[in-house]
Amino acid sequence: MNGYKYKPIRFYIICFAVTWLFWISAAILSSFGDENGISMILMLFGLFTPAVTAIVTVTTSKSKALKNDLKRKLVGFYRINPLNILIAVLSFALIVVCSILLSLLFGQSADQFAFTEDFSFSIGGTSALLTILLASVIEELGWRGYGEDSVASYFTWFTESIIFGCIWALWHLPLFWIEGTYHYGLRELGIVYMLNFLISVVPMGFLTTWVYVRNNRSMLACIIFHLFVNTMQEKIAMTPQTKCIETIVVTIAAVIVVMLNKEMFFERKHIGNILCEKKGNEELI
Repeated sequence: MNGYKYKPIRFYIICFAVTWLFWISAAILSSFGDENGISMILMLFGLFTPAVTAIVTVTTSKSKALKNDLKRKLVGFYRINPLNILIAVLSFALIVVCSILLSLLFGQSADQFAFTEDFSFSIGGTSALLTILLASVIEELGWRGYGEDSVASYFTWFTESIIFGCIWALWHLPLFWIEGTYHYGLRELGIVYMLNFLISVVPMGFLTTWVYVRNNRSMLACIIFHLFVNTMQEKIAMTPQTKCIETIVVTIAAVIVVMLNKEMFFERKHIGNILCEKKGNEELI
């Protein structure tokens, strides 16, 4: 044991309570017009909540190992496996291509292979590019800074991926009622598209865990992957119908990744020892 006991329940209760407080308030304000853009500020506060919670949890702990681990994940560029990141990025690009090709069988247009002129949503008249960048960096700081490890310290990476994927999906829920968000647009299209988003997050959790662990638990690797995924989802002109097909393709990809990385997903040696530096782990990851 490393002397520090992770507290995932406390961490996620705080994240959900504070994030949802900001986002539900933002949803109420946006429903009344919110000409001053306060709902956007509240939405950003909610986005920052997991990161702030993770940093406060780590820095106020009495564990030197936990603090050093966060520092390594933030600045330890040596942890990255460039080949793995390249494979992950190309794999998601292939997922998008396959999804569009399959959608052609159901009457969707080949024009989906084009890039969109702009992002599909804006907040307060501002391009969503900043939001996507923030989501990629800030979310990863929270989830990879403490959230994912706090669950993995008690379970295999396979079980952790399921638990975290469900938590990550539910965390987004209030965004469906904040006008101007991508999620709000899905709600206007119908409940099927809302459910598709929530379901798609779970298999994506497996892919992100794969990138995280195979890169020696590198936060930067996850930021790169997260940013690429968000950008592809926004800049490739996929229809909402095709994104439903994409969820199936992502699920198949997640199954393949798990099958090819059984040792990683089902090993139990890290449980209770996730903060321990294992030189021999390099060959596994």
